[in-house]
Amino acid sequence: MRSPGRPPVNRREERQRFWRKIAEGMSSEDAALACGVSAPLGPRWFREGGGMPPISLAPPSGRYLSFAEREEIAILKAQGAGVREIARSLGRSPSTISRELRRNAATRGGRLEYRASTAQWHADQRTRRPKTAKLACNDRLRDYVQDRLAGVVTASDGSTIEGPQTRWIGRRHGRRQDRRWATCWSPEQIAGRLRADFPEDETMRISHEAIYQALYIQGRGALQRELTACLRTGRALRVPRARTRQRGKKFVTEEVMISQRPAEAGDRAVPGHWEGDLILGLDSSAIGTLVERTTRFTMLLHLPPMDGHGGPRAKNGPALAGHGAEAVRDAIATTITTLPERLRKSLTWDQGAEMAQHAQLRIDTGLAVYFADPRSPWQRGTNENTNGLLRQYFPKGTDLSRHSRRDLDAIAATLNSRPRKTLGWRTPAEALNDHLLSLQTSSVATTP
Repeated sequence: MRSPGRPPVNRREERQRFWRKIAEGMSSEDAALACGVSAPLGPRWFREGGGMPPISLAPPSGRYLSFAEREEIAILKAQGAGVREIARSLGRSPSTISRELRRNAATRGGRLEYRASTAQWHADQRTRRPKTAKLACNDRLRDYVQDRLAGVVTASDGSTIEGPQTRWIGRRHGRRQDRRWATCWSPEQIAGRLRADFPEDETMRISHEAIYQALYIQGRGALQRELTACLRTGRALRVPRARTRQRGKKFVTEEVMISQRPAEAGDRAVPGHWEGDLILGLDSSAIGTLVERTTRFTMLLHLPPMDGHGGPRAKNGPALAGHGAEAVRDAIATTITTLPERLRKSLTWDQGAEMAQHAQLRIDTGLAVYFADPRSPWQRGTNENTNGLLRQYFPKGTDLSRHSRRDLDAIAATLNSRPRKTLGWRTPAEALNDHLLSLQTSSVATTP
């Protein structure tokens, strides 16, 4: 019996266990350690699979021998047990044990020796059913898919437009970088259009998931990995759904979510509830914005860069751009405490890392902090609208650090003196002043 070679170190069960841990949201390194292999092997498996499990994760049916049973067979065989004794011990048929000892024995030494790891490898080799991918064996279908996915962009006269020159680096494209110009149909659009273009040809059918697998999983041999640059996301690896669910910040808990915010903040009946955000500019410059929900009164936070910005940053050091958690906390505390306590009820922010110090901010100012849901800017609609107005003075792509505290106060005063339709054409400054006068009048009236 000719030996097929040296058995691999890692078995199919370990790979299945690895991909199950990935599906649970673990990182590649942690999943590798959890299934008993080295940490560097996890990212390698993840890259080879393109973020997708290349093997079935279905649990064994029990019809075939497991690795644990093969280990038991090897132990009993070494102890001199016979086939029927081994079969009784495992609850299997004697013919199953006899066939296992004969077919999956180790043969490299020239003798039939039974070892569990080698037997499991032989069994895995036999269970493999390599099936040629549909895109690999159907040239017409592959050409159709590639043309809709990565075809050239043409002008109205039929001439080709090259677009920017890009280079595929095996990773997702960076922010604000040129993308490859192509027809860029999504796999779902391609799969759906095939039925319309070839209604009578059943050979011109493929699912969108099969196209994704041909792009991401190495060894399929149908589509090149470089074509992932033509997908809308441009991801070189697929991201497991469990990982996307864990993208929320660790400092955001259920009790500080927007769903727990008082009802009076939602109906804008009582002033004192604020919305905040950062507007970003060139070289990580930023300006903080605070907007009162009822009166639309705006206050701007001056966030100048810290000493050493632009040079090498110390590991685990503060964010030198000026909008780190501590800088934003101090700026909000300094600004909001200029207001009466009755106007400091709550603050709603998005889940940015700049609000990691929200607990300390609440202690310093008494301001309750709540966080909007991920990718839900409409939950801070007043602030988003104000940021749009501010972009007239602080356009995108400009250096915001050049503006002084005096400049920001002047712009805030300008916005607060604009009449607003939602306020009955009063200005935010007038609306806030009226509320302060009413507070003063009510406090005087209640004084004995």
